Amino acid sequence: MDLFSRSWTALLAAVAALPDEDFAKPSGCRGWLVRDLVCHLVIDAQDVLITLVTPAEAEPTADAITSWKVAETPPAGDDPLDALIVRLAAAYEDPALLKFHLDDVGSAAGRAAGRADPGVRVATQDMVLTAGDYLSAYVLEWTLHHLDLVAGARPPGLARTREMLEKIAGAPFPASFSDTDALLVGTGRRAPSDAETAALGDLAARLPLVLG
Repeated sequence: MDLFSRSWTALLAAVAALPDEDFAKPSGCRGWLVRDLVCHLVIDAQDVLITLVTPAEAEPTADAITSWKVAETPPAGDDPLDALIVRLAAAYEDPALLKFHLDDVGSAAGRAAGRADPGVRVATQDMVLTAGDYLSAYVLEWTLHHLDLVAGARPPGLARTREMLEKIAGAPFPASFSDTDALLVGTGRRAPSDAETAALGDLAARLPLVLG
């Protein structure tokens, strides 16, 4: 829960510090400009708010790791929600409006997360999780998107996100990989070098991990 709050606070601060001209540049998230990614974060913040007030009676069906699904292929760009986000991001026109909206909704999501009982069960995307596991899963997303927005950033969730990605992959990344390199290569945000491919061994054939 604490790492969720620290990761989210750091990401909101990173967005607030972005120069306006950066919003029209490509982000590290394939196919999205920075403004598209920031708009996606608004949707994520709304998801946090909605999910934390959507209690469930059933037993948990997923946790912070198993709630992540690995797709066989990268997104093709034809998902209706992805298309909506791109159009919505463009409609803001002034980056200051998008920053304001994210700060407004994002701050509310952060407050709601801070007050949540980690043992309460919540429902989202046809899954039941504890609130603690639900928020812990977002540490991975916040960390990856922080790297997407700021090259060379050191988000507070780096080490934990590497652990999560290794559990999803079912194998550790080589010790020679920094946490950042493990995340970027592991999720296909950059291609591995020949030396990195050799170090990955059998794991190389299972990469990248397309998470959703």
